[in-house]
Amino acid sequence: MISIKKWLATVIVVPLFSALIGQGFWWESTERSAEAQQIAPNPVQQVSSAPSPRGQIMDNERGVVTYAPLLERVTPAVVNIAAESTVQVSGASPFDDPFFRDFFDLPEEFFERGPQPKRQAQAGSGVIIDARRGYILTNHHVVENAEKLVVTLKDKRRLEGKLVGSDPDTDIALIKIDASDLTSLPLGNSDAVKVGDFVIAIGNPFGLGQSVTSGIVSALGRSGLNIERYEDFIQTDAPINPGNSGGPLINSKGEMIGVNTAIIGPRGGNVGVGFAVPANMARSVIDQIIRNGEVRRGRIGVVVQTVTPMLAEALELTASY
Repeated sequence: MISIKKWLATVIVVPLFSALIGQGFWWESTERSAEAQQIAPNPVQQVSSAPSPRGQIMDNERGVVTYAPLLERVTPAVVNIAAESTVQVSGASPFDDPFFRDFFDLPEEFFERGPQPKRQAQAGSGVIIDARRGYILTNHHVVENAEKLVVTLKDKRRLEGKLVGSDPDTDIALIKIDASDLTSLPLGNSDAVKVGDFVIAIGNPFGLGQSVTSGIVSALGRSGLNIERYEDFIQTDAPINPGNSGGPLINSKGEMIGVNTAIIGPRGGNVGVGFAVPANMARSVIDQIIRNGEVRRGRIGVVVQTVTPMLAEALELTASY
């Protein structure tokens, strides 16, 4: 039998122990709840029309997250460019084979056609950087050898563009249009760009018309690609394709941080590796084009090359890495 003393101890201690345990669990549960409240997103705060750091907002009326307000502000500054030129096309045909000549008994003059001129138009993009003077920034390879430049604005106006100047070494060109009610896009500071920054590419892929894609900055200072003579590319995974050349790469504030210029793709399409000329480099080039009509560079006869570990070993250099 349980003694009276043991029975009293059991009656007193067990409920007290249970209360203490219960109190401990209650405090732990409260602390976790407080942490969960701090970590879990507040549904009231999510439904907001204030811009996020990435330039997106919550459209309360439609119930979707969107970049539309940012794009409505910047896309009127982006233009489509058609560069028309004449190329010589070979006049070769199956009838150049002597067998076909004899079989069809055609006159000799028929085969002496030689190369034939043909008109072609190349699609590209550009961005208005000065609305008052009508200056449009684009790539050199978009306007190279063009006999006529046709600029199409977002509002469907078609205007003839005049080449102010271009620089093949950086693949930057400047053209001018005469028009009113233009929208310009400011050039941002590309030196402030960091890997991981959210970016948007706008352009005219495959001549389809204005299109928008997004991604992040994948890398900075890309060089050695042999795309241009002076290379300091911003690499991005924002999809860009043929026809996007000359269009802007913008940040979440709507500033142009680069000029979409080239891609690496096995079949000419996007695989997530695109390159843009930094805005600061483009700014320096267009300033000279406006001032001098060309880019003037001093030369000192020095070629710069990266000293790799293999090269250092071959030259018996003792520099540490």
